[in-house]
Amino acid sequence: MSERRVDLGIWNKLTKAVVFLLIIAALIAVAVWYLPLIKQNERMRAEILRLDGEVAAQEEIAHRRKLQIEAMRNDPRTVERYAREKLGLAKVGETVFRFEEPDSYGN
Repeated sequence: MSERRVDLGIWNKLTKAVVFLLIIAALIAVAVWYLPLIKQNERMRAEILRLDGEVAAQEEIAHRRKLQIEAMRNDPRTVERYAREKLGLAKVGETVFRFEEPDSYGN
């Protein structure tokens, strides 16, 4: 028996073109479907980085305040300096000079 090949000509090429275009359309549909999710993921990652930085800054502030509290509890010189600077106290016989900033809006 001899095998006969039928030349489909243009229909074979059109079928291949349609299949190719359907694959491209499916890829574009998937990309359009997931693009908002990808953008949202990027925004959330940026927000996580910003919040991590904020957490690190707040942890540093908390650490410094803890050190200040420990110094106030355990170091008499720190308590004396605080009393002098913040409360305006002085030892008996000392003269305290206070300097004030001039009003910038008055001139």
